[in-house]
Amino acid sequence: MNDMLRAATSTGIAPLVFEGGSVNHRNQVLLHPLTLRLSGCRRTLVMGPNGAGKSLLLRLAHGLLAPSAGGVHWDGATPRQAMVFQRPVLLRRTALDNLTYALAVTGTPRGERRELAREALTRFGLAALEKRPARVLSGGEQQRLALARAWLTRPEVLFLDEPTSALDPAAIRAVEDAVVDFHRRGTRIVMTTHDLNQARRLADDVVLLYGGRLIEHTPADRFFEAPQTPEGRAFLRGELVW
Repeated sequence: MNDMLRAATSTGIAPLVFEGGSVNHRNQVLLHPLTLRLSGCRRTLVMGPNGAGKSLLLRLAHGLLAPSAGGVHWDGATPRQAMVFQRPVLLRRTALDNLTYALAVTGTPRGERRELAREALTRFGLAALEKRPARVLSGGEQQRLALARAWLTRPEVLFLDEPTSALDPAAIRAVEDAVVDFHRRGTRIVMTTHDLNQARRLADDVVLLYGGRLIEHTPADRFFEAPQTPEGRAFLRGELVW
């Protein structure tokens, strides 16, 4: 990220702190005790092979999952948050109604909801689909609708769990452009991906997980040029597959 953009983004968002947070299930450790601090208005890409614990980390961070031990907390006021899943959770309503419902939940006056929702649909290239049932949209359209819904809530932190998995190149580009727009508006991004090229395009810093353990947390340019661990080097060579 260039210096002008870094200076323009907000730094008032409380740091997210993992203090030995872990996840156990049926006597199996899925995520080992994790010590990690995410601060500043950055784009953090969480990487690792399948089963590394990426989604678990996001669910802990967003409060959807309580740690089995240790703690996860905000070092200050809890920020406004939103999360976009790999498979978006959408209501059995039209695209427009999905957005007006989100605005109703956040207390937006009734008279303002449809106009704001339509503005968001236009921003995310969905204006022509406002009357289409959300659940019959294509995968890429559903992801953009989920992002439009998040946009309307003006989150300070946006969590994204592999939002471009199984999308075509045009849809991937649209989602990545949206992520950049969120960040430019001052939203901290924490996003999981298995796509090295995507991480190179988007990341300010990289969190690498393997086998449920934190392997590296480092600036993106340093990670891609000279990872500090054998696992990091193997991951970049495509050798960590499970």
